[in-house]
Amino acid sequence: MDARVRAARVSIISNISLVLGKLVIGYGIHSVSVMSEAIHSGLDLVAALIAYFSVRVASKPADEEHQYGHGKVENISGTIEALLIFVAALWIIYEAVKKLTTGGHAVTGALAGVAVMAGASLVNYLVSNFLFRVARETESVALDADAWHLRTDVYTSVGVMLGLLALQFTGFHWLDPVVALVVAAMIIKTAYDLSREALLPLLDVSLPAEEEQVIKEIISRHADEYVEFHKLRTRKSGRERQIDLHLVVPRYEHIDYVHDLCEHISDEIKTSLPYTDILIHAEPCTSVRDCTMCRECPEKEKQPPRAKYREEWR
Repeated sequence: MDARVRAARVSIISNISLVLGKLVIGYGIHSVSVMSEAIHSGLDLVAALIAYFSVRVASKPADEEHQYGHGKVENISGTIEALLIFVAALWIIYEAVKKLTTGGHAVTGALAGVAVMAGASLVNYLVSNFLFRVARETESVALDADAWHLRTDVYTSVGVMLGLLALQFTGFHWLDPVVALVVAAMIIKTAYDLSREALLPLLDVSLPAEEEQVIKEIISRHADEYVEFHKLRTRKSGRERQIDLHLVVPRYEHIDYVHDLCEHISDEIKTSLPYTDILIHAEPCTSVRDCTMCRECPEKEKQPPRAKYREEWR
């Protein structure tokens, strides 16, 4: 089974447990901040389910209908998860403002809320660490989004816990909805970051500058073997990087040598940047006058292909 699928299952199980625990305690002590956390975890559960199904689809190989693979399903999943978080934040703001303006039920048994928030923080911290690790290893957008959901839960749960402790010792019941508003603000910030990270690859933005620099450095290592390269284009689909470029080679080179050069450059890039698909379009130089490698072209055309390089690369 794909590691991403296993990690998504762990997230689903932990979220179900947390939703039930927070709902029971939050309703029992009349705490809008604890109930807001229950709703947050409920949407995290929905997000975990979306992540689970998206990584299952994304792990399928390319087929006749989806010839570039299914990687962008993860980006769609991440975008939906971010929208769900926005919805959660709006609901929390609505409930908190209503309690501030109308009073509502006073919080009772604040220490029970503190206990469930402490337990939720610990569980979410451990599970989010696990998801972050798997997301890094597999470069999964959906799992990374799910991990950030849970890590946000850690921060917000700690905030609610501190608010309930302050309420317990001061008796200021307005602290409960105020903490809920702070929780909502943190959730909105996380939703914005997640939506940007998930949505931009759907618009075929280039790879990060540092990754493009790695690609250019690898190609430049072979500068003695080609004339120049241009039209470098990059994008990302889920965890899959897609790269294409034009490589200008001396006209006298044998097709076997050119093919092996392109394969060797591709292999080096794939080693440095996993989950990469590369297309190199090789083309001959067109002007002997402008190409220093081809100024002796009539003599070089008589030379055999550079078999020694092919053996070294293999």
